[in-house]
Amino acid sequence: MKWFILSLIALVNGYATVLMYAQGKIAFALLTLVLTALAVYIFGSSKTYAQRYIYPGITGMIIFIVFPLLYTVSLAFTNYSATNQLTLERTQSILEQRTFQAGKSYNFELYKAGGGYQIIIDDDGKLLSTGLIDFNNKSVKLKPVAEAFGNTKPIKNYNESHPVAIKLEAIVQAFGKKLPIKDIVKNRSQISSLILELPDGNEIRMSGLRKFAADYPLFTMQSDNVTLLNNQTDQLYKPNMDTGFYQPVDSKGEFVGEHISPGFVVDVGIDNFKRVIEDDGIKEPFVGIFIWTVVFAFLAVALTLIVGMVLACIVQWEPLKGSCLYRILLILPYAVPSFISILIFKGLFNQIFGEINMLLSSIFGIKPAWFSDPVLSRLMVVIVNTWLGFPYMMILCMGLLKSIPDDLYEASAIDGASPFQNFIKITVPLMIKPLTPLLIASFAFNFNNFVMIQLLTGGGPNMVNTSEPAGYTDLLVSYTYRIAFEGGGGQDFGLAGAIATIIFVMVAGMALLNLKFTKLSQD
Repeated sequence: MKWFILSLIALVNGYATVLMYAQGKIAFALLTLVLTALAVYIFGSSKTYAQRYIYPGITGMIIFIVFPLLYTVSLAFTNYSATNQLTLERTQSILEQRTFQAGKSYNFELYKAGGGYQIIIDDDGKLLSTGLIDFNNKSVKLKPVAEAFGNTKPIKNYNESHPVAIKLEAIVQAFGKKLPIKDIVKNRSQISSLILELPDGNEIRMSGLRKFAADYPLFTMQSDNVTLLNNQTDQLYKPNMDTGFYQPVDSKGEFVGEHISPGFVVDVGIDNFKRVIEDDGIKEPFVGIFIWTVVFAFLAVALTLIVGMVLACIVQWEPLKGSCLYRILLILPYAVPSFISILIFKGLFNQIFGEINMLLSSIFGIKPAWFSDPVLSRLMVVIVNTWLGFPYMMILCMGLLKSIPDDLYEASAIDGASPFQNFIKITVPLMIKPLTPLLIASFAFNFNNFVMIQLLTGGGPNMVNTSEPAGYTDLLVSYTYRIAFEGGGGQDFGLAGAIATIIFVMVAGMALLNLKFTKLSQD
């Protein structure tokens, strides 16, 4: 039974792997193959019995951490974007399916005739019919109306010398009911597959919901299976492996003119990383956003620590009455979901209707532009983040205060030390060491505090003269998001992947630093 189940899982996942590979999803096919092979090995061997209990955790780590990380890093070395998502073969297939209209177009109507359908073409007043259509036969010869249906159903007001004299009512009476456009839409796939042959031998295809025309393939693949010939202009197109687009070439084979979409994915090496360094429209906002990200993360840690530690000392002060109530009230900002608090603060800081500006206007006569001034918007972000973060630090400090021996404070009291001196000489030194790893972790968290920026300011106010969208309150993580999904020149996932890789290296360095400090604190 065990091997039957494992074989069935391997068969199903193997089939899924083949399908993904055939569709060009090589990374996902490889991921499925690795996880399936790992499952069969762990659950099929008696030597790996213990590992089966940690397999779900390993699978989750591979799917949600390792695979996205490797996939993002791999995108950093490609031109993957909104305009370059396909393989070369898929791009060729799409371009070969394009058509162009040569000659005039013909109006048509669809009729319900007996047990089938018929199409009547208007050729400058001369009506041509397909007769009853067999959709399995893709090529249909058009005949004049009288010839197509003979004389079995005489047509009123029909004049052999002037076919245009046939009235609509007569056609309906003779050939059935004319169908509305919704029926044409319903049968569009079948109608568009038909090739109608005119009496002069020319072929026409469906070119619109009411039109047939002589449509021909716009591009034809040449003998080398790479070059495309534009049948309308006789221009040759070749794939530019540097840009990932088909471009026209001259007689010498050099690229000239504008490229055509869609594009395909190509490897660009470290070009995306070079763009971050060399393109002023990216480098200048990147450097500014990087500095602001470091400053924001530092201020977030420092302010939340200071506020949290001071409040922890106050609520732990024995002479303070009602300290339990104060603890509950001060922990509430941590208990409320952060996105709710952020949206509430967004309303409070509203420049026109917000309560904060109303209060400042009534007292000082000012209305700060919190969302349009770069300095004030950053100040607002720091204030809101401090409000959301200090309860966490306060809870940590409250626990650490309990671990400080009371003898130290009693000895300092005998020596005549003030409460402030106790705080500086005893409380802070004894708390800062065990807090250090947590402070580094908090710094890494705020370094990537995407939710705060996205919900409160959206990265704004926006910078000007940048190649990619960037704002004064953007952190590196939100800047990467905007490049990936809001890029004006097309969503540039390759560049976003390069910046995400840089962020990963930075955060990984912080994690190693955290481990180092943790080891030192244990020693």
